[in-house]
Amino acid sequence: MSDIATAPAPAGPVDKPRPAQPTAREKAKARREARGAWTLLGPALIILGVMVGYPAVLMVIQSFTDASVKNKVQGTLPDFIGLENYVKLFTTSGFPAVLMRSLGLMVVMTILIIGLGVIVAVLMTRLGRAMRVLVSVGLLLAWAMPPLAATVVWGWIFDTQYGVVNWALNTITGTDDWTNHSWLLDPWSFFFVLTIIVVWQGIPFVAFTTYAALGQVPGEVLEAAALDGATGLKRFRFVVFPYIRSVLVVILVLQIIWNLRIFTQVYALQSRGGLASETNVLGTYMFRQGPGDFGFTSAIGVVMVVLLLILSWGYVRSTLKEEEL
Repeated sequence: MSDIATAPAPAGPVDKPRPAQPTAREKAKARREARGAWTLLGPALIILGVMVGYPAVLMVIQSFTDASVKNKVQGTLPDFIGLENYVKLFTTSGFPAVLMRSLGLMVVMTILIIGLGVIVAVLMTRLGRAMRVLVSVGLLLAWAMPPLAATVVWGWIFDTQYGVVNWALNTITGTDDWTNHSWLLDPWSFFFVLTIIVVWQGIPFVAFTTYAALGQVPGEVLEAAALDGATGLKRFRFVVFPYIRSVLVVILVLQIIWNLRIFTQVYALQSRGGLASETNVLGTYMFRQGPGDFGFTSAIGVVMVVLLLILSWGYVRSTLKEEEL
């Protein structure tokens, strides 16, 4: 064998094949497609900019000023006060307590809604057609009821004098201890009633969405897991859950956002006898600051938006990763 045949290849950079350059015709086609896409997106972007972008920018700017109703009446510009509204928000106001209260309620409600909703969805897969339709109608009625109407109905159920709950507890205990018992006066029982209302109306969305996702799980996979001796809990954990995980993540993020923005139920219960100072959540706290102090309420709004963006960032990041794959 000669030396030329056995000599190693010389070290050095290897020339990679260069990608083909687009032709002028392809460039023109790409430009036409881009113009078409922007033309179609234009109206939606303008509407979003007017309906969402402008109020958001105005809210951020106002949060650094002392804007009040006086400026609106007199037509004067507010003064720039820097971070004064934010310092006041976290030092001299009741906002930290309201924030912690809202986060606690959000965690409890989200866990209950998703847990009970998934259980209802799994049980619906085991029901017969007639019972499944009956359960679906019941869930739809709860879901379709406006939050204010649902709060009024539950307020009657827990009414101090004529509520069914007080009557049932008196009947069960054989006493009159629950007569004229106010469920809304004490903050803890107020939040108990509030949690029941919000969870009751939140379960249908989770149940329907999860039930639809369960339909995507192949039946032969579940049958194979059952033949291998997997129990129901193990089948759900190792077989079903991976199929519906992306759906549950979306549900989780939506529930976090919705439960952190509850307003109607809290405000309606406070109107029926709850102590607003001890039961406020973020929405009602901002509302009760009064319509005059725009700068301070804007600071509360900015904090809420930032908090929601942080809580939903995980979902946005996972969505972007899935789109890149």
